Amino acid sequence: MEKAHIHTFGCQMNEHDSQRMAIVLKREGYAFTDNPKEADLILINTCSVRENPENKVYSLLGRLSRIKRRNPDLIIGVAGCVAQQEGENILKRVKEVDLVFGTDNIFNLPSALIEVKNGNRVLLTDWMPREKNIQNFIPDEELKSGTVEGCKAYIAITKGCNNHCTFCIVPKTRGTLVSRQKENILQEAHDLISKGAKEIQILGQNVNSYQAGKSDFFDLLKSLADLEGLQRLRFTSPHPNDWNNQLSDLMADHPIICNHIHLPFQAGSDRILELMRRGHTAAEYLDKIDYLKKRIFDISITTDVIVGFPGESEEEFEETLEVIKKASFTQIYAFVYSSRPGTKAEALEDTVTKEVKDERLQRLLAVQEPIQSELLDSMIGKTVEVLIDSAHPRERRVMNGRTGGNLPVSVEDFTLNIGDLCNVTITDRKKHSLVGVSQ
Repeated sequence: MEKAHIHTFGCQMNEHDSQRMAIVLKREGYAFTDNPKEADLILINTCSVRENPENKVYSLLGRLSRIKRRNPDLIIGVAGCVAQQEGENILKRVKEVDLVFGTDNIFNLPSALIEVKNGNRVLLTDWMPREKNIQNFIPDEELKSGTVEGCKAYIAITKGCNNHCTFCIVPKTRGTLVSRQKENILQEAHDLISKGAKEIQILGQNVNSYQAGKSDFFDLLKSLADLEGLQRLRFTSPHPNDWNNQLSDLMADHPIICNHIHLPFQAGSDRILELMRRGHTAAEYLDKIDYLKKRIFDISITTDVIVGFPGESEEEFEETLEVIKKASFTQIYAFVYSSRPGTKAEALEDTVTKEVKDERLQRLLAVQEPIQSELLDSMIGKTVEVLIDSAHPRERRVMNGRTGGNLPVSVEDFTLNIGDLCNVTITDRKKHSLVGVSQ
């Protein structure tokens, strides 16, 4: 039996895509291995949102090329956003690569592998038709092939994005926005619940821009929250422009929708936000956060921030720090700006030096650290609901889970099983996680 190995970079959408690739390959008779040296087929599912992941892809390809020189029959394929963006350049740059396929071609993998085995190098980066904004990009015959990992599952409800933020490559690597029909999504959700999914996370590059006929994100979220047998519902990532108080009310009124939202604000300066083409001001963003906190007292808010966008002054960076202080985020994912080819920001003069960018990043993290630390400290002594999702990798008597606010918790109770939803009293904390005992 042939063996396959999939290496995934990037976001949860990429993780979901890799799961779909694995399903396709299993049907083709492949087994899976964690060791690339044992594989007959290696697929790299790539991310190009920032420069560093792209560099990691080429570094990995260099190492895999050495393996292929010892094993000429090994097939190496590159998928995902870098594949969509670079296309034929990858085949030219790395002669050991046999197959490059973009984000719309996952289900064409079997025929592509046949071509490769016939001695051809294959490039598949054509888009599926996008004449309409509704597209069931998970084919009907694939709706029952979704996987449940432990007790959790993903459902992609949209693909692509129409926002065209000036720093973002997603519209070029994922295409324009398309949404799946509501019934198509609910059918997949029913199947995943029947397979044991206790928690479903719905995915989209801009998940709350979902619109399929008369069904918008509010309507879809409410329908999913009403599904029998589902215990938790999450979503990522919404855009501030499409977030409104009605959605905050829905979260507050439906406990099955987890009390966590990842809402990227990117910068605290209105001038920089305009250059980024974000479509909102810092004050508008904070107003939405304030309303969320009023409606859901224990809401957990995480965010993305870009440091050193072209032209960012010291005063504008300090405005970003002010937003962080006011919003009191549970966690921040902060990145130094890097220009991406094909984006509008690529044409802007990058006036902020690397040294200044790095220094600002450290200052930002220094502001966030005590905020996050205080939030974790405040959890000690509280009893929270935790969904057990895995066994601790090192401690035999400990299980791992997450709160509704998405905080990781190690639970000292070996009698618990994956999928258990239990009350846990928090007794201690680590740097970014909690420790507790079940009740």
